[in-house]
Amino acid sequence: MADVIVVGAGLAGLNCALTLQQRGLEVTVLEAGDAVGGRVRTDVIDGYLCDRGFQLLNPAYPAVRRYVDLTALDLHAFAAGVAVAGAAGTTVVADPRRSPGLIGRSLASGYVQPKELTRLAVWAAPALGPVHRLLADAERADLPLRESFDRAGVEGRVRREILEPFLAGVLAEDNGSSSAAFARLLVRSFLLGTPALPAGGMRALPEQLAGRLREPVRLGIGATAVRPVDGEVVVGTGEGELRARAVVVATDPSSATELVRVRAPRMKGLSTYWFATDEPPRTDKLLVVDGRRDGPVVNTAVMSNVAPSYAPPGRHLIQATTLWPSDAVESDVRIQLTRMYGRSAGVWELVVRHDVAEALPHQPPPLDVRHPVDLGEGRFVAGDHRDTASLQGALVSGRRAANAVTAYLA
Repeated sequence: MADVIVVGAGLAGLNCALTLQQRGLEVTVLEAGDAVGGRVRTDVIDGYLCDRGFQLLNPAYPAVRRYVDLTALDLHAFAAGVAVAGAAGTTVVADPRRSPGLIGRSLASGYVQPKELTRLAVWAAPALGPVHRLLADAERADLPLRESFDRAGVEGRVRREILEPFLAGVLAEDNGSSSAAFARLLVRSFLLGTPALPAGGMRALPEQLAGRLREPVRLGIGATAVRPVDGEVVVGTGEGELRARAVVVATDPSSATELVRVRAPRMKGLSTYWFATDEPPRTDKLLVVDGRRDGPVVNTAVMSNVAPSYAPPGRHLIQATTLWPSDAVESDVRIQLTRMYGRSAGVWELVVRHDVAEALPHQPPPLDVRHPVDLGEGRFVAGDHRDTASLQGALVSGRRAANAVTAYLA
């Protein structure tokens, strides 16, 4: 019998298990799938690294800096900016601090309008202050993102053609219903750090955490029930019952609801198409959004420009992400990509399409980043649905659950 059983080997479960292990507890981690990572997985197909959905690692997240060996991941950063596809071609808008070589293209883009940028700066200002103050303000006066932009007078081309398309991919929605405070937290992370890709794909992140465990994760073992019995907690599995002094359920929200009856948030989905080609449609490391918003694609990027390891030598890998569910079909995606890149996407090879129905929990206003993790009777829960819908939230919730378990067992 272990001291603690952690159900689920996503980032939350792994960080929880590592924290408990560091405190001298015996921990067993169960994972129903064939690999660790939960939603953070990478499929290797004919030499291409296709993450399960378009994912990025932002090294500015405090929890990432604290718990992850970033040097070992061999990160390859995107350029600090976006390319905006429009009727007259593609323009570039970049952060002059981190991409000084793109200043000229940014000034020539037509998006550098002092009045509009000033209003945007005022809207974003809370994101640059202390996080605790931003969260305290959110409790008093948080708004849906759409309404927050309206009240701040953030309108015009920057909002319509850059901000909203960009945030649609980050938030997995295009209706502006998410918490404005949560959007500001995301903006903060983009201003403080440049998103990147591990050379080995996003799978390298959970694999690094799992590699630190004394007892390897037990793969292919899913939990069917979690119940307290005589001061212990029993976990039912297909291979029999396991007992522990405490159990942490760190699965996806739907599974957690079945096991411990927590309330599941509304989940939002994304579909990602992975295309291969001999010639890249762009040579830079920019994320591309569609300023015309004419089609299902919310963002696209030549991933092999950023991290060459994502494709075999001499080949290139392109991702295109759409909101899910959608009536769009592959031909619609190829038509829009042809417009966005100015090159025919009709001949690109489709490597795989990932439909991630539960990509992110919805975070409505007012933002609540501290959902309870202690359910009583030795049962605990962790996951980004207990904190913020991000890698940061997953890691933090795992730590919070470990702290609660430590206090319970003391």
